[in-house]
Amino acid sequence: MSAPRTVLLTGAAGGIGTMMRELLPPYGHELRLLDVRPVPGAPDAVVADLADRAALREAVRGVDAIVHLAGISLESTFEKVLAANVTGTHHLYEAAREEGVRRVVLASSNHAVGFTRRPRGGEPLVPVGTPHRPDTFYGLSKCFAEDLAQLHWDLHGTETVSVRIGSCFPEPTSVRMLSTWLSPADCARLLHAALTAEDVGHTVVYGSSANTRAWWDLSTARALGYVPRDDSEPYAERLVAAHGLPPEGSAEDLYVGGGFCVDPPRWPR
Repeated sequence: MSAPRTVLLTGAAGGIGTMMRELLPPYGHELRLLDVRPVPGAPDAVVADLADRAALREAVRGVDAIVHLAGISLESTFEKVLAANVTGTHHLYEAAREEGVRRVVLASSNHAVGFTRRPRGGEPLVPVGTPHRPDTFYGLSKCFAEDLAQLHWDLHGTETVSVRIGSCFPEPTSVRMLSTWLSPADCARLLHAALTAEDVGHTVVYGSSANTRAWWDLSTARALGYVPRDDSEPYAERLVAAHGLPPEGSAEDLYVGGGFCVDPPRWPR
């Protein structure tokens, strides 16, 4: 697939969206921005809620692909998660179908499988085919989004790469992130690969850098052409000294979702 000329970036004012506004254009993508709030420095950005189906369809019209980052990215009430992440993602896919957009890159999350046991030394990495085991309503909404993407591929031929994003920050800030970190530069590499790979159908990939302490199998991401270049290990000594290793038998020790399994951070912060 040739590089899309125009990509709708939803959630453009959010944490990852803000970084991708700078990092995706050098790959040849012209971005159309959408968020529920104004996007700093982007007066032409579409300001609309995912509940506004007419505005969403207008935003989608004429784009070659969509990177869907909008929605609630932490835990909240079921009703709020349902509106933003379930109904909102349904609206996004319906707009794509109606306007003939054939490629979506969907922000899924590692929290779709948060109660999966994390691998220990010598154990296999967690594959993308591991059963859904969400750790929150937020994680549950990402299970729905992945299944919705599969439905739209099977019914309508809309291709999706569902990216189970780990922890995308300029640098890791916790011991858990030594395993889950996705550097902003690697995030842009992964999204570019997801936008341009041929014949993806519905492909699920994990989104992390090439971390020495990685938990997830990146083979499906690498098959798209993703070549991660960063590793969290240079931060390890400082983070372990500051925070210590998680207590044996704790959620942080047992599960890939870590603290989300027992005390998730709430939206908004």
